Amino acid sequence: MSKKVFDLGDPDARVAYKLLTGIVIPRPIGWIGTVRGDGTFNLAPFSFFNVVSTSPPMVIFAAGSHVDRPKDSAALAEESGEFTVNVVSYELAAAMNTTSGTFGAAVDEFDIAGLTPAAGISVKAPLVAESPANLECKVTNSMSLGLEGGTRLIAGEVLAIHIEESALDGDRVDPSVLDVVGRLSGNSYATTRDRFDLTRPS
Repeated sequence: MSKKVFDLGDPDARVAYKLLTGIVIPRPIGWIGTVRGDGTFNLAPFSFFNVVSTSPPMVIFAAGSHVDRPKDSAALAEESGEFTVNVVSYELAAAMNTTSGTFGAAVDEFDIAGLTPAAGISVKAPLVAESPANLECKVTNSMSLGLEGGTRLIAGEVLAIHIEESALDGDRVDPSVLDVVGRLSGNSYATTRDRFDLTRPS
């Protein structure tokens, strides 16, 4: 096996992005809902996202910056102290993609994508009603990463979980019902339909 080595000691950000997003796949998508001070809503997808703890239950997402300002999702999560994570099922992939566009800071992506905002029980940030599962989160930590702090890393404690009843067997989730999509590189995505099982060694 022959491998090409890329020395990232003095990285070209574009090359690093293309390589990392091509290697770390598939990535779960955190469809992040936030609320503005005037009560209007924001919604955007982030594939730099994951669950990082179960005690307490916590997730993280990382958001880059626009040329002239931080990404709205990170800024609003920090300002309000809360956000939601909404699962992207295959049937919602096109709507998710619509909300990934660059819009003005006052634009409500729920309206743009034809989605329904729903109320949670613990946060004011909106849930995507059409999503098969949602997390209500309280911001616990945030920090700047990368060149000139251009990336904001947001950590949140999960306060409540909403999940489609047909996807549940007690407290176990049937992934075939959720039919989640993950991010690959470029414009490519993957489904969770092809799976296999491995028993962990004791």
